[in-house]
Amino acid sequence: MIRQKYSSVRENFMQRRYGVSLGRRYALAAASVVLFSVLGYSQVDSNKSALAQSSLPQPETPSQKKTLKTDAKIVESSNKFGLKLFSELLKNDGGKKNVFISPSSVAIALAMTYNGASGTTQLAIAKTLELQGINLQEINSSYKAALKQLLDNSDPNVQLKIANSLWANKNVSFRPDFLQRTQNFYQAKVSNLNFQDPTTPSIINNWVKENTNGKIDQIIGKIEPDKVLFLINAIYFKGKWSKEFDKSQTAQYPFYSTPGKQKQHPMMSQDGDYRYYESKQFQAVSLPYGKDGKFSLYIFLPKQNSNLKTFYQNLNVENWEKWMTQFSEQKGFIRLPRFKTDYDVTLNDALKTLGMEEAFSDKANFSGMGKNFAISEVKHKTFVEVNEEGTEAAAVTSVGIRTTALRQEPEPFRMIVDRPFFCAIRDNQTGRVLFMGSIIDPQ
Repeated sequence: MIRQKYSSVRENFMQRRYGVSLGRRYALAAASVVLFSVLGYSQVDSNKSALAQSSLPQPETPSQKKTLKTDAKIVESSNKFGLKLFSELLKNDGGKKNVFISPSSVAIALAMTYNGASGTTQLAIAKTLELQGINLQEINSSYKAALKQLLDNSDPNVQLKIANSLWANKNVSFRPDFLQRTQNFYQAKVSNLNFQDPTTPSIINNWVKENTNGKIDQIIGKIEPDKVLFLINAIYFKGKWSKEFDKSQTAQYPFYSTPGKQKQHPMMSQDGDYRYYESKQFQAVSLPYGKDGKFSLYIFLPKQNSNLKTFYQNLNVENWEKWMTQFSEQKGFIRLPRFKTDYDVTLNDALKTLGMEEAFSDKANFSGMGKNFAISEVKHKTFVEVNEEGTEAAAVTSVGIRTTALRQEPEPFRMIVDRPFFCAIRDNQTGRVLFMGSIIDPQ
């Protein structure tokens, strides 16, 4: 009875102190997990130990990396491309449903495809992927080094698997040097299959299922007669919170997907020390995974007088990097919805808008890959689940090729994630963004 009374008094105090009235708040529930820009390795499991750090890095910026030598230009390029792609998908979505992508998965698949492009098609892909001014050798070497560093610096409480594969029509010839580069730099599995065999899609999809721990079980449907190659990337991530949420504290609270529209939804609650940043437009918190906090889920919650649309207007790589330097450790309280969502999208239109239209046309030049090839479609699927234990996320991208991817301690913050919010999983050592998306309606 006394404990219940204390909790009620504390809740009322926090609401008065921070102006939070749970019954009146509204939100468009938007969540995004920023897929840290891991770059294409194949069938590598990073369930290895890493040295535990005594505290989380301050601030969480790429400058924190000590032994890592990943090309900063590649990191910035991947993040910049991811934010552009996410913005383009939001335009088509209209803000009415959850959007969750893995910019890294898309970038890896398209980087492999880039190895076969030539002429103006290569220039167009470079512009879209923000790779102008970086030669092919540097790109491939940076991707290979980045993956090695990421996987060598993992944690027993964080699983990371990244796999690449090429599935070629056995009746079509491809340049040996193209296939060799995908194997050498991206550790891609190369298979020659009979595309007329009705069991071929299941062979490819079984590989997808295996490399996403069963979270995504299909990316290829019926293979059309003009298809000659599929370049596929798969990423699987599972991280336990550094400090797990107490399931007994999870309870039903209102979540406001739109002004005036609410539903009761399971909300996880926790207080403690967090890396936190607050501006005039939003609150943001970093929730670390594992023993060393190398990976984090970043939640960006627009303030009550703002919304996700306004936040997205300022979401670019320059601001992102600036924000990452502003986080500092602070005591506080967070209430976060438990959620699970999947997302399925064909990226053709978005990539064309971003500058890759030629690559899909009969004017495409993939002479570095073979004769008379063009991209037919780029398909992307993701899955994410956030609960009291941690986060599980997976992504698959398929590029189909046809004939002719100690200062004064501030007051404790209070952050109730019951309206549209942006979130991201980021590798805090390299600065790479791994997942991003928007959760409009947590399920």
